[in-house]
Amino acid sequence: MELRGWVEFDGIVLSNEEISSILIEEPDKISLFGGEFFLKWKSCSARDHYGIILGDCPAGEVWCNGRKIRAIEPKSRSLDLHAAIVDSIRMRSEEGVTALSGGVDSALVAALAQKPCISVGVEGSHDLKRAGKVAGELNLPLEIRTVTSCEIEETIPKVMKIIKDPTPVDLAIATTLFFVAETAHDEGYERILTGQGADEVFGGYSRYLGKNEEQLTSTFSADFSSLSRQGIRDQAVAGYHGTWLSMPYLDIRVVCAASTIPVTEKVSEGVRKRPLREIAARYLSSETAYYEKKAMQYGTGIWKEIKRLARQNGYQNSVSDYMHHIRKA
Repeated sequence: MELRGWVEFDGIVLSNEEISSILIEEPDKISLFGGEFFLKWKSCSARDHYGIILGDCPAGEVWCNGRKIRAIEPKSRSLDLHAAIVDSIRMRSEEGVTALSGGVDSALVAALAQKPCISVGVEGSHDLKRAGKVAGELNLPLEIRTVTSCEIEETIPKVMKIIKDPTPVDLAIATTLFFVAETAHDEGYERILTGQGADEVFGGYSRYLGKNEEQLTSTFSADFSSLSRQGIRDQAVAGYHGTWLSMPYLDIRVVCAASTIPVTEKVSEGVRKRPLREIAARYLSSETAYYEKKAMQYGTGIWKEIKRLARQNGYQNSVSDYMHHIRKA
């Protein structure tokens, strides 16, 4: 049996021996496996419900001898959002490192996981400053990776080979995660806990503001659907360095608990991700819990540097043209 990631059953993380025993003696139980995993045994393979971990079969399915034999649909215990978040992070905290940007999403993960943290960005960037402040508040060790312009320029062609048909935004996000994964690997970690998914589950983007209930519902649905593509992009970059991203906000408990909260309560009175922030305020300073942070590609300064490199190479107004130039090179 080969396992990438981790498996849980009814809230208990399973050992490799326990998984092997179930595969042999109680194979029907595979349908209820939770966690983040790609499993391979004999002529079979299986991936977790949301497809967090990449593999050679579709997300949430079990395949044997080239055909689907069952779906993976873990039951979610009825938990309130606070308990769901605590549980989801607890089960991911046996090992690994937290990617800390200083925003509420990663800060809450860091506070509950109590693992060492890493942060990347160009010198003097917003995220490096915020991560340092939050790590200090939580008294957690922080490895800071200061990225240079030359490193970004050297990394862009590598990223473009790793991910399929990247947009400029994909390139900026994936380049940022490239340095996160590289740093984690260099520090001896395989699992990287992240705050990804929180924006889609709780409504973290600025486009959620000013919408009525019907518009919010539609936007939430569209954004959640986009997570699969994002996951393929992000895990491919992480996997290049022999690491993988663990995402507690995409735990089925959290997703189910969040789905019971009206969208107008997730984004209300100009506050995005309100339910998450209210829980975070129990573990973080109010300033950190309600801090409005820039997206990673902006907060790290990497998007600004990519645009500068495009201009430097003669592409004044188009990162896309700069990317096309790199493909041809």
